[in-house]
Amino acid sequence: MGSPVALHRLRTGLMHKTVLPDWAVARGQGYNAFPSLDPLSTALVVIDMQAAFVGEGEVFGNAHARDAIAPCNALATAMRQAGGTVIWMRQTTSDVPPLAMPQWQYDRSDPFVARAIAALRPEAASHDLDPAMAREAGDLVLDKYRYSAFSCPERALEKALRELRIETLVLTGTLTNVCVESTAREANMRGWKVIVVSDACAAVTDEEHNAALMNLRLNFADVRGSDEVLEMLSAEAPA
Repeated sequence: MGSPVALHRLRTGLMHKTVLPDWAVARGQGYNAFPSLDPLSTALVVIDMQAAFVGEGEVFGNAHARDAIAPCNALATAMRQAGGTVIWMRQTTSDVPPLAMPQWQYDRSDPFVARAIAALRPEAASHDLDPAMAREAGDLVLDKYRYSAFSCPERALEKALRELRIETLVLTGTLTNVCVESTAREANMRGWKVIVVSDACAAVTDEEHNAALMNLRLNFADVRGSDEVLEMLSAEAPA
C-alpha cells in the first residue's frame, strides 16, 4: 500500500471519499498485509449488489452502491481471467425458522420494513443481482439470511471455500459497515486472509464507510483500492 504519510488516501474522485489515517494503515500492516495474490486460491466475494440495494427508487437504493458497480465488475472479470473464483451473495428474507430473523429485530408494522422484507424474498425481482452486475454462468451465487456472508443454509459458503481450497477472500459490495464488515470479521476469525476493496464497497455515508474500513484495516483485513488489486491479478494472469 506504499509508505504511510500524514493521510493515507486510497481513492478519490468517486462519490465516496475514502481516507484511512496513516497510523491505522501502519498498525494494521502487522496483522494483515497481502501485497500479492495467488488467483487459484483466491475468491472474489461480491456482497449484496442486488437490485434492492443498487437500483434507483429501490428500497435500499444507494448512489454509492451504483458507484461500486464498475470496480466490482472489473474485479470479477480480472479474477476469472486470472483463474480465480467469483462468488455473488444475496441478502434474503424468510418467515421460516431458523432462516427467519427474530421478531424483535423488525417492526413489521413499519411500512418501510414491510417493503424491505418483501423486496428481499427469493421470488422478488429486487432480490436478484442488479442487471448491471457482470455475473457469468460459471460464477457461484449464494443466498444469505444474516449480515455475514457465512450465514448461508448448510454452511454453503464455507463449504464451497474449503472445497475450492480458497485461502484469500477479496471482498466488495454493500454495505461497507454492515454486511461487508461482518463478513470480513468472520472470515478472518475462521482463518482466511481478507482484502477489502475500498472503492468497490459502499455505505450510506462517507463517515460510515471510512469508520468500517479503519476498523477492518486495524484488525481484520488488508484494505486496498481496486487499481491495486487489479494490478495484483494482472501480474498472475495466464499469458
